[in-house]
Amino acid sequence: MARVRYGARTEAEIVATRTASSRLPEIWSTGVVALWETDPDALAAVLPPPLKPTGRPLVRVNISQVDLPGQVLGAGSFAVAAAHDGVDGWYPLVMPMTLERALIGGREVFGEPKKLGEVTVERDGLVLRAALARHGIVFVEVRGAAAGELPLPAPNLKTDFYFKFLPAVDGSGFDADPVLVHCVRNERVRRLERVTGDVVLRESMYDPVADLPVRRLLGITIGEKTSDQRGRVAERVAAEALLPYIHQRYDDPAQILDAPPGGTV
Repeated sequence: MARVRYGARTEAEIVATRTASSRLPEIWSTGVVALWETDPDALAAVLPPPLKPTGRPLVRVNISQVDLPGQVLGAGSFAVAAAHDGVDGWYPLVMPMTLERALIGGREVFGEPKKLGEVTVERDGLVLRAALARHGIVFVEVRGAAAGELPLPAPNLKTDFYFKFLPAVDGSGFDADPVLVHCVRNERVRRLERVTGDVVLRESMYDPVADLPVRRLLGITIGEKTSDQRGRVAERVAAEALLPYIHQRYDDPAQILDAPPGGTV
């Protein structure tokens, strides 16, 4: 019988696949990062327990093009500063991706809040524009001009917090207790430029990032970086504590009932 590729793999094939995955080449990305202070009450409201606010109400947006073998991935992240068990890090609310390959792995392995979307990084000389869009709405746009090279930072460890869970088959709760994941990335930068510009947040019922306004813009950069990552389960989370927040992960038609602040769009 001819090989049936959806059939079970042999132990040797499983080992070979695992070995190949552990030898991925360095993957570099070109990305725009914007950092600002927002409304501290709004930031605290989006953090599921046991995450807590840090000393500053920071928001960080990363909009990148990643040079994957044979194709380019658009990857974005809109994250707020958070702390857990003595560790300061970032809690991403939405991570738009342009390829299913990046979407599925991140959601299933780490619990990343990845969703299919449009990610744009454009540069014409000094002028640049980076944007995140879903459902035809550009909900984050960074505009500006490169304003000079910056010193390269030392390699840096950055922690992201994710909640990994499976909704229950009967539609009520979860199939098992959710877990809080610490994902640690070791980032290296080979080029970095300062950008003068601004950040525009637009209303979207699916990605309501406009609830976290730019109170004080701390900086915008464009650079080239690479990173590796490893994750660990930090603790199990009570289902009743996380349930009020799981809408963050999905495009629920009922979100149309969530009016923006003041009831206007």
